[in-house]
Amino acid sequence: MDPEATYALLRSLTSPVVAVTSRRGDKRNGMISDGAIRASIVPDLPRLAVLVHKFNFTHELVFETGVFGLHVLHTGQLDLVHRLGWFSGRDRDKLADVPHRLGQTGVPVLEDCCAWFECVVCNAMDTGSGTFFMGDVVNAGRGPGAEVLEPTYLRDHLPPDLQRDYLVRLTKAQDEARTLSRTMKPLVWRGLSRD
Repeated sequence: MDPEATYALLRSLTSPVVAVTSRRGDKRNGMISDGAIRASIVPDLPRLAVLVHKFNFTHELVFETGVFGLHVLHTGQLDLVHRLGWFSGRDRDKLADVPHRLGQTGVPVLEDCCAWFECVVCNAMDTGSGTFFMGDVVNAGRGPGAEVLEPTYLRDHLPPDLQRDYLVRLTKAQDEARTLSRTMKPLVWRGLSRD
């Protein structure tokens, strides 16, 4: 089995590009993922799931607080992908100049997107390199964006300097994930004590 060919096939399963936000106290953060899916077909039990790698600061925030925001981005947001995806929230406030408000769960809700969802984690699964967080959608809405940003569009429309930087960052993330993926452990989400 050729790993590169398999990876190319796996890319056909990729979700739209999304921004995941969370907040702990006065520390807020956002990141980019292309691993989000709808996790329910029941209209009155809306759920979604998103993969967040453990080396991302947002993972720490979601795991500790049990809440996150998920935003379906649009094709006009390549600059936001760069802002949230190229830097660490451990080093800077990535949402400082991004218009947003705090939602009913306390997570940042971006003003510009196609759609947004506020979620409370109801289950989680360890993937070794990350955690698949399943969230009950407790609030949602539409943003002004129209055309959903797909990973292929993103890769094809990045300026050449950002394409090179993207490949360097992707390779580094894959190397980190390769090591972590060998240490998968069962994870039982018991929720959070909300005293």
